[in-house]
Amino acid sequence: PRLRVVRCMAASEAAQLKSAREDIKEILKTTYCHPILVRLGWHDSGTYDKNIEEWPQRGGADGSLRFDPELSHGANAGLTNTLKLIQPIKDKYPGITYADLFQLASATTIEETGGPKLSMKYGRVDITAPEQCPPEGRLSDAGPRIPAEHLREVFYRMGLDDKEIVALSGAHTLERSRPDRSGWGKPETKYTKDGPGEPGGQSWTAEWLKFDNSYFKDIKEKRDQELLVLPTDAALFDDPSFKVYAEKYAEDQDAFFKDYAEAHAKLSNLGAKFDPPEGFSLDDDKGAAVTNEKVVADPAPASDTNGAGPQPEPFVAAKYSYKKRELSDTMKQKIRAEYEGLGGSPNKPMKSNYFLNIMIVIAGLAFLTSLVGN
Repeated sequence: PRLRVVRCMAASEAAQLKSAREDIKEILKTTYCHPILVRLGWHDSGTYDKNIEEWPQRGGADGSLRFDPELSHGANAGLTNTLKLIQPIKDKYPGITYADLFQLASATTIEETGGPKLSMKYGRVDITAPEQCPPEGRLSDAGPRIPAEHLREVFYRMGLDDKEIVALSGAHTLERSRPDRSGWGKPETKYTKDGPGEPGGQSWTAEWLKFDNSYFKDIKEKRDQELLVLPTDAALFDDPSFKVYAEKYAEDQDAFFKDYAEAHAKLSNLGAKFDPPEGFSLDDDKGAAVTNEKVVADPAPASDTNGAGPQPEPFVAAKYSYKKRELSDTMKQKIRAEYEGLGGSPNKPMKSNYFLNIMIVIAGLAFLTSLVGN
């Protein structure tokens, strides 16, 4: 059997994702939007329901958060401003999907603030219509009646365990809560009243633009009333199973970084549909390719028992490129057939297309005129 190369276009172009990552870094330097970029990626993927197999009904990282039906969910209050912030990047790089952009922004923020290197993959496919958005109520609530039970209900539905729940909670080290949006926190504190960025809100940590294990230390020590502690935060040290990991992360930042990196990458993939199916990495030479090549075996030609001649040789571009001074007979025949199809022949040149020649001359003169003008 013969082999042929099938080129499959990815949902996003790796080169554009890399450029978009640099633009996100610049936005972080000038707007201090770190908390909302992390939240954007989390809330797009956090609607995943492991009990639903069909895509996109299962929710997850599919770019659905850009549509009004989901953006208007109570848990997404304030994210409209985030979308306005990164929409220019999407406009600049049309070769990437919203689903990839949301997760790229979240991961870049974690790394740029001193967090662990995240092993991310890309190629997520976007949903295409508002009707495909997941129903409201899949994201966590900050003040449920039984916090630990609520956290498990929400995160277990996504396929995450207790360790991953606690590790992911550590990302609150970068966040602020605003009472006019979430209903929680103070209008401002000594850590937020002067910014950086838009002033106000209440942060979980004193250095809320630095990714470290301060979140766990501050909750454990309860030493500063200016810092926010929600019922779901306190549950990490009240619940026996959660407490094992929370205590560990308060003492060992390396352990926290390791577990967080794994949990974040897992969260970012929840419910996603990838093209190519295995996704690709931006830090891998293989993943940097825009297309994915697969070698497919064509069926062997049928035996010549009915008088049919042999099948023509398939065209393979590489066969006629580098290191071949002489074209094959097959290629010569192909070129001659195309030439004759346009009106030419081996014995006389093709007739000139005078109109085309005139247009070429005019275009050349216009180009020279613009150069002289400049």
